[in-house]
Amino acid sequence: MANITEAEIRKIVENILKGSAASSTASYSSTEYNGRKLIGIYADMNEAIEMAEKGYRAVRAMSVEQREKIITEIRRLTLEEAPIMAEIGVAETGMGRVDHKRLKHILVAEKTPGTEDIVAEAKTGDNGLTLTEMAPFGVVGSITPSTNPSETVICNSIGMIAAGNGVVFNPHPNAIATSNYAVDLVNRASATAGGPEVLVCSMVKPTLETASIMQTHPKIRLLVCTGGPGVVRAVLSSGKKAIGAGAGNPPVIVDDTADIRKAGKDIIDGCSFDNNLPCIAEKEVFAFRNIADQLIAEMQKNGAYLITREQADKLAPIVLKEVTNKAGKTVKTVARDCVGRDAAVLLAKIGINVGPEIRCIICETDFNHDFVQHELMMPILPIVRVDEIEEAIELAVKAEHGNRHTAHMHSKNIDHLSAFAKAVETTIFVKNAPSYAGIGFGGEGHTTFTIAGPTGEGITSARSFTRKRRCVMADNFRII
Repeated sequence: MANITEAEIRKIVENILKGSAASSTASYSSTEYNGRKLIGIYADMNEAIEMAEKGYRAVRAMSVEQREKIITEIRRLTLEEAPIMAEIGVAETGMGRVDHKRLKHILVAEKTPGTEDIVAEAKTGDNGLTLTEMAPFGVVGSITPSTNPSETVICNSIGMIAAGNGVVFNPHPNAIATSNYAVDLVNRASATAGGPEVLVCSMVKPTLETASIMQTHPKIRLLVCTGGPGVVRAVLSSGKKAIGAGAGNPPVIVDDTADIRKAGKDIIDGCSFDNNLPCIAEKEVFAFRNIADQLIAEMQKNGAYLITREQADKLAPIVLKEVTNKAGKTVKTVARDCVGRDAAVLLAKIGINVGPEIRCIICETDFNHDFVQHELMMPILPIVRVDEIEEAIELAVKAEHGNRHTAHMHSKNIDHLSAFAKAVETTIFVKNAPSYAGIGFGGEGHTTFTIAGPTGEGITSARSFTRKRRCVMADNFRII
């Protein structure tokens, strides 16, 4: 597929989505592609778990070198088929941008740690030798989102396989075709590299029932959930060891020592990346009053469209809908048909027509505006003016809502940077760069699409999916 054309990609996408509504209401996708069945996709969760356990047993018997060969092949296929998965993702979910999704797949292929992340520890002393090794859990149950579906499946697969596990996925119902294509890719890579034909599994039709079976099945030893607060809470209440990657509402502070030209570009680049779907993306800005006008001007030079407060108030009830929750309370939730959509699509809803050069909608609001208080996951960025760093930090911490996920700051004042980092306590803190630098895209460090703030693992990698085992040899085997 190395030299595949755009026409061939569209044909593949059409084939993969055959039988799927290819919309936000999609609940079923084809399990066949080019006349063959996708590998590892099952109608019954119990069967999927049994097959994943067989895959785990096979990988457990393999050497680390053999495991790494599987991962190398996953990386190769991901790079080769990134254009296909990007197209499927946008076609099925309607969210994000194809060009950015291609970059996300490349990032996953190149910067997700493999077996090199699994390092043993040895301690010697007068009483002998103690060896601590990172062992697999067995079969991991993974719930994945619609925002980064194939990226999360592949990223988690690399880490979980590197750790020696088998995997069962219960993908988001709105991204079944995309997720299952990625599952098939991982299994194709495994078979090509001499591993089991079925190493990771998924569902023909994932539901709350299949998720419940996965969460309670005795052969599932670890649960990993990447999604909204509801599914994370369900996983954390399962009674099993769980890794939860929850929601965020990342604030940005810009003080009057910052490089304003760079800050304006970086913030729009980060906020508009894949139409703000990444949970680390900039969601609201707190700008010092004396540089706010200059910052807004720089944002406008970099693809931002400034709307008035009245226009913002008109857009708010379109992108945020009032619903009644289980407790009978009226709450606001993001409109599914607006999440991850282009700025031009959102502006058109209030009668403003712009071209594709507009990547982000910006507006000035007060702190209590819905755009500040709710994680929108769309390229809308509210800007709140502040007078001093203490006010900026206080408001930014409140807007982050204690998720402790991600925060950003543009400043050259070390005291300001340190004070905000200490106050906000986020898993990721990005200074003077776009948000995506926090997951290794233009910044140092490895990448992940499972950022486990609620359970404390942080930027997950292969070692996150292991359990420590200790072997002790008393009195002997020390050579000093």
